Amino acid sequence: MNERVTEIGATIRGELEKEIAELRDDTHSRELLGASVEANVETLLQAVRHDIPVARIQAPTAAIEYAKRLAQHGVSVNALIRAYWVGQRRMSELVFAEVRAADITASQRIDVLQTLTTTLYSYIDSITRQVVAAYQGEREQWLENQNSIRALEVREVLNGTGTIDIDAATESIRYPLRWHHLALVLWYPELSTDGDELPRMQRFVRELGEAAGTAARPLFAAADRVSAWVWLPYRSLPADLVDTVRRFAGNRADAPCFAIGTPDVGLAGFRRSHRHAQAARAVALARGADRPMVFSATDPGLSAAALLCGDITEAREWVNEVLGDLAADNDNDERLRETLRVFLRNGSSYKAAAAEMNLHFNSVKYRVARAVARRGRPIEDDRLEVEMALLVCQWYGTAALREDPA
Repeated sequence: MNERVTEIGATIRGELEKEIAELRDDTHSRELLGASVEANVETLLQAVRHDIPVARIQAPTAAIEYAKRLAQHGVSVNALIRAYWVGQRRMSELVFAEVRAADITASQRIDVLQTLTTTLYSYIDSITRQVVAAYQGEREQWLENQNSIRALEVREVLNGTGTIDIDAATESIRYPLRWHHLALVLWYPELSTDGDELPRMQRFVRELGEAAGTAARPLFAAADRVSAWVWLPYRSLPADLVDTVRRFAGNRADAPCFAIGTPDVGLAGFRRSHRHAQAARAVALARGADRPMVFSATDPGLSAAALLCGDITEAREWVNEVLGDLAADNDNDERLRETLRVFLRNGSSYKAAAAEMNLHFNSVKYRVARAVARRGRPIEDDRLEVEMALLVCQWYGTAALREDPA
């Protein structure tokens, strides 16, 4: 068989292309597939012939390069793994044919087959692990490079000034800029990173796009190693799109944190939806939640809170000036603030606030009186400032509050 390595390699290659469509369709790498198969056959046979332990064998260069090429072309790692086990099956058939034709005793046949079968299995197991590692490393690097290029192109579209050729930009980033969009910003907390955040987010976005019924593939652009910008494209906006996205994230244990922009249309909408998603993320980061969360610019009051809090330190000082002791960070004042916020939003109606909060009329009246007392002065003269300060407390949480002296 050592004298027929090229012939055996061609036979196995033909079997792989016959059974695995992904390898057959990857026309750019067919020649390298042949070189990889032949190199593996030769390495295996030489190991058997010279009794070389499989543990010492490194995958042939052609096999490593072929694995990397598949990664670059987007061929699945499952196709690569299956190729080795299909190759093992075909090689076993050839070995059995040789042994049957050999002029040796039945006992010798058993010994030879046992040795060859064990060595072949160990070789495939070891080499498969090596080429899969090469595939994954190349895939991560390739995706990182592609993400960097895509992110640069997307930034140019976002930051472009003056007239822009929408059709050329659409072609450049491979995304329909004239359609309707919903922008997202995804990220993982820095302290919880493990190195595969971008691939995880890409899988999440791909599955989100399917669940949310996008009319084309979502646009994914890496912002850095733990965050990304995303746009979901639609020919016309579906009803309750934001709720659909939020529900999908809520049902996923592996969901990243993310902020949702406002649905919009065209190039201007592409940019505006992204700005709103960025503003929602700024609120989320300032709030400092330590678990996956979803913030949407469409949530009542969030956009206004984001405008107020370009500087969270100044915002905190302003909130303290407006709310006085009511801005203390404790559970009791939090209940009073929430009751007062709902009361004011409902036109100072105790009845409407009680209905919304599922409380008794007198309970709302008591809490509002306590909130005003904690503030230390009436709210009639600066009601708008009070409402805005309460809104900031709602969205920024403890980041906008002062420590309770108690």
